[in-house]
Amino acid sequence: MAGIISPSPTALYFTSNLGGRRLKAVSWAGKSVSGKLIRRRNLRIAAEVKFVNAEEAKKLIAEEGYSVVDVRDKTQFERAHIKSCSHVPLFIYNEDNDIGTIIKRTVHNNFSGLFFGLPFTKMNPEFLKSVRNEFSQDSKLLLVCQEGLRSAAAASRLEEAGYENIACVTSGLQSVKPGTFESVGSTELWNAGKAGLITIQGQISAVLGTVLVCAYLFIQFFPDQAEKLFPPTS
Repeated sequence: MAGIISPSPTALYFTSNLGGRRLKAVSWAGKSVSGKLIRRRNLRIAAEVKFVNAEEAKKLIAEEGYSVVDVRDKTQFERAHIKSCSHVPLFIYNEDNDIGTIIKRTVHNNFSGLFFGLPFTKMNPEFLKSVRNEFSQDSKLLLVCQEGLRSAAAASRLEEAGYENIACVTSGLQSVKPGTFESVGSTELWNAGKAGLITIQGQISAVLGTVLVCAYLFIQFFPDQAEKLFPPTS
């Protein structure tokens, strides 16, 4: 008795100049089960992810009915997000309490967390389920994040799950000019990724610069008083 032969997929790619999109045709050949040849050939056309700039994204929303899905973490989303968008984070806070995670979280919080305000996260296990609960596979989805990396990763996962109308903003919301989208939050969309000590670096530099300039002017215009305050060391 003949064994089962696994179907062998064949992929053909067609390139289009429309919005950086490619079409992928995937076909499966027949298989043999218990000596009988079953011939079956399916053809599926899947549109791959479209990468657009902010102005093109705005047109997709207004003219083609794309829904905005923000895949950033909760902290960045709360600082600023596009009005009426859906929030489905690709990463969530990692609050696991095993010893390995505790060590990694402590190191992270004292470096990346302290200086850049980045939360310690892990992959959201409910990401696909959350998207499916809100959007059907034929929905048109515009994925956004801060730098463009998480939205591209999320788009790849959704494409594998059968979503065919997906677009991403190239370079993320950090590349969006103020006023492009109506937003909600305490800051501008482009600035939502900044937190931690890096946000006050400019203020610290300004204060130090002012102190140095004042000290220099004091020494130049009041040399006698400066010498009394700062006597030369022998």
